[in-house]
Amino acid sequence: MKVLVTGVKGQLGYDVVKELNRRGIDNTGADIEEFDITNYNMTHDYIAGYDPDVVVHCSAYTAVDKAEDNIDICNAVNVDGPSNIAKVCKELDCKMLYISTDYVFPGTGDRFYETDDETGPLGQYGRSKLNGEKAVTSVLDKYFIIRTSWVFGINGNNFIKTMLRVGKERDEVSVVCDQIGSPTYTVDLARLICDMIVTDKYGIYHGTNEDICSWAEFTEEIYRQAGYDTKVKHVTTEEYGAKAPRPANSRLSKKKLDENGFARLPGWKDALTRYLKELEENG
Repeated sequence: MKVLVTGVKGQLGYDVVKELNRRGIDNTGADIEEFDITNYNMTHDYIAGYDPDVVVHCSAYTAVDKAEDNIDICNAVNVDGPSNIAKVCKELDCKMLYISTDYVFPGTGDRFYETDDETGPLGQYGRSKLNGEKAVTSVLDKYFIIRTSWVFGINGNNFIKTMLRVGKERDEVSVVCDQIGSPTYTVDLARLICDMIVTDKYGIYHGTNEDICSWAEFTEEIYRQAGYDTKVKHVTTEEYGAKAPRPANSRLSKKKLDENGFARLPGWKDALTRYLKELEENG
């Protein structure tokens, strides 16, 4: 099996390549330097030249607030990009795995969203990722879509790194307490991806670390495990203020994983412990 991973410079793409290497699966990682996913001809030539059995598409435009102003760029990367890749995969008869997001849902209520629940993004980022899903499903039969949330990994910036930095500088930080979801470690998500792509159990899945928390509770656990004394002030989304709307409920059901025999990811607190150890080992 040969696997092409896009967005190799990002948090998830980096760990997917590491996991593929650990399993001895032939792969190559690509980023903007190799080809521009928004350009069909470049995308076609690069993918066809490698001739993979699977494309794991991790690259995306993820600046949620900036997306409200940069609509054209956001759509080019998150809609045109996956559409281009899907068309090439169709031509080559290869599988595609597309990473999506909890932002495709409106985030109302307090129940766990099922994979077939009605979508309803609140902002441009969520709309673009949902349209990316539709671009893939309208072209391919051999596709996997994994919706995930609150991602953190060693390669790149993320919420944990920001909170650790801010926690060293301040005695107290204000963090949103009314958005509920599941932090997700890219090492764990990469394992699920690699388990999935060797099967033909196609469809839409939800993949996050187990258990839920608010951003404020997440921060408190980060500081507890890191040994910080920094206090966390709980504030509402409205009090905090942000350009783009965020879903208040990002609970994602893993029922589809269970039905298809895929192992759920470990709990997020366990994932955080392992991630902080990885950060320490990497200086």
